[in-house]
Amino acid sequence: MTKKEKAHWIQGELDKLYPATPIPLHHTNPFTLLVAVVLSAQCTDERVNKITPGLFEKAPDPMAMRALSVESIAQMIRPCGLAPSKSKALQGLSERIVSLHNGQVPDTFEALEAMPGVGHKTASVVMSQAFGHPAFPVDTHIHRLMTRWGLTSGKNVVQTEKDAKSLFPKDRWNTLHLQIIFYGREYSPARGWNLEKDFISRRFLVP
Repeated sequence: MTKKEKAHWIQGELDKLYPATPIPLHHTNPFTLLVAVVLSAQCTDERVNKITPGLFEKAPDPMAMRALSVESIAQMIRPCGLAPSKSKALQGLSERIVSLHNGQVPDTFEALEAMPGVGHKTASVVMSQAFGHPAFPVDTHIHRLMTRWGLTSGKNVVQTEKDAKSLFPKDRWNTLHLQIIFYGREYSPARGWNLEKDFISRRFLVP
């Protein structure tokens, strides 16, 4: 089976498992999604979703977030970890959105990646899930599964993203990104991996 054939079969299986792909991070607009994604670094989506209601009550938009002190933001987001750096990033990106983009989250990779605390993966999530632009954000789940499935060398996330984009149809990237994450969490975790349960990996790893 070629990599293209593998990808096509995997896509079909994921469509059966996850016909709906709700965005795991709770948000109401591009700004609240951006904030949630920044907070999700080295933190579970569940924990982020517990923290953001209180944060967004105080700062529902970039203008309000910019007005908060770094210390007050850090206090609200402390359970997420990395609070000192994340709080500086949230205030800094809010300042940039207000001063350079008229208070609106920009919808280009260049503008997003120029913001504090926003790397390519975060920008990809916002571009795909907030604006609907084709993107393939590679997180630890996708990097792990693309490697287990023999679809990438697994050397780094840059190569994994390139391989994913070459193997899967562009009009499916945004949905597949979420489907693979859902599958990784349910069937193919990093810890406690059970090949009997992980039927997709089993198909390609067992002769």
